Amino acid sequence: MRTELEDLAEFDRHVASGQPLTQCVLKDLDLRQREGVLAAAELTRAIFLGCRLTPGSLAAAQAAGAVVFPPLDGIPFDPYRATLYSVDDLYGGFDPSARDAYLHTLDARIDAWARATEPGDVLDALAQRLHDHAISEAIAELIEGERVVGVMGGHDLRRDGPVYRKIAGLGRDLQRAGMLVATGGGPGAMEAANLGAFVGPHDDGELDEALAMLAAAPLFTDRNGWLAAGLAARARWVKGSGRSLGIPTWHFGHEPPTPFATHIAKYFENSVREDGLLTIANAGIIYTPGASGTVQELFQDGSQNCYAPPGGASPMVLFGVDYWTEVISAERPLRQLAKGTAAEALITLTDDPAEALRAIVGPLSEP
Repeated sequence: MRTELEDLAEFDRHVASGQPLTQCVLKDLDLRQREGVLAAAELTRAIFLGCRLTPGSLAAAQAAGAVVFPPLDGIPFDPYRATLYSVDDLYGGFDPSARDAYLHTLDARIDAWARATEPGDVLDALAQRLHDHAISEAIAELIEGERVVGVMGGHDLRRDGPVYRKIAGLGRDLQRAGMLVATGGGPGAMEAANLGAFVGPHDDGELDEALAMLAAAPLFTDRNGWLAAGLAARARWVKGSGRSLGIPTWHFGHEPPTPFATHIAKYFENSVREDGLLTIANAGIIYTPGASGTVQELFQDGSQNCYAPPGGASPMVLFGVDYWTEVISAERPLRQLAKGTAAEALITLTDDPAEALRAIVGPLSEP
């Protein structure tokens, strides 16, 4: 196993303990004041990701057979970042009184950069792949030992509607049951689940108050108003809030990330993001009404469950009886595909949030 060193204090402790740097991964460190330390160290098979090195240290590392990925300047993101994004990272400095305030955020600047990149540009593509790998590594650290439940659904669900309220209540109950709620990290149904988890530790009435604040900007098509209302509600309940994970993508850059996910794993590559979200949901997934993206996730998850090794399948909850049997007739083919597999008994169709919660929590609470 490689040892990851992600800040200078960690690097200094590692060296002071007498441990070698072989098999170490050094991420995004400014080591220009550590030239003497590096000169005395064994660097064989060390990996330097985006580290700042003096010419002497760079030559020594390369001569020792270390792998060096240099800093990539001129791009609006860190391809070697060691942590997930926070709301402050992506939306820091947002001023709701300014014209086109969202366009000045880091999230919008990265989106603009991604849309302006030329197809086939090797350096830009490499920067995106390195970034997405770093995000996957950070997710793995976050979810270690966690019971993760996914909540999927459409981005266009209104904040002031009854379905949004139901999903928010379900997210709150999942958080209170000890689950780490994970969503696609965008607006609509995804945001509702993150909102519920966010206010989970607070009194029940706090969710109603949050919903009332958000009703002022019900749709993300008004990005400035949507974000301003969300950030105001977040600021009110951020102290003592519940954790949750949002996994959005710049592939759908027109969908801003919800301000209620405490950890944001934003990707460039949507296929990596979607497969990863389905895979980490070890406690199961709840599917709320959504369009083509949600349906794709539903059957992709169903396929993973059908081919899972013994004990590897997880619950699938179709939340919204009319939607999944009439609007999108997905329940019947899903059950047909699961017939004869361990996934067959793990499919639940319901309108009842309590039943959805039992389908997820129940199997984990049994001895």
